Amino acid sequence: MATILLAGVDVFFRGKLEGLLPGHHLTTADSVDPPELVICDVSRIDPEDVADNYPEVPILGFTNHTDTDGLRRAHTAGFDQVIAKSAMDEQLKGLVDGLLASVD
Repeated sequence: MATILLAGVDVFFRGKLEGLLPGHHLTTADSVDPPELVICDVSRIDPEDVADNYPEVPILGFTNHTDTDGLRRAHTAGFDQVIAKSAMDEQLKGLVDGLLASVD
């Protein structure tokens, strides 16, 4: 079980992530637990700020497939993975497993 920080993720989508990532501890920035992975909604946060605040933690960003500027900003900031929100159902578990394995 990993501690995963959710940045800029709304309550509705957090529920979806909890369903897609059972067994993981999902937190917010208010938590005292250091994250092993950060998942952020690129359309609701500044990618540079997240990358600066968590330089040693893998970061997975997501946004709508039409948000090409957000996807580009996340890549430029150094996110480890950036995907379209529509691909999360089928790709999230594998991406999270791979990113967590990279920190072990």
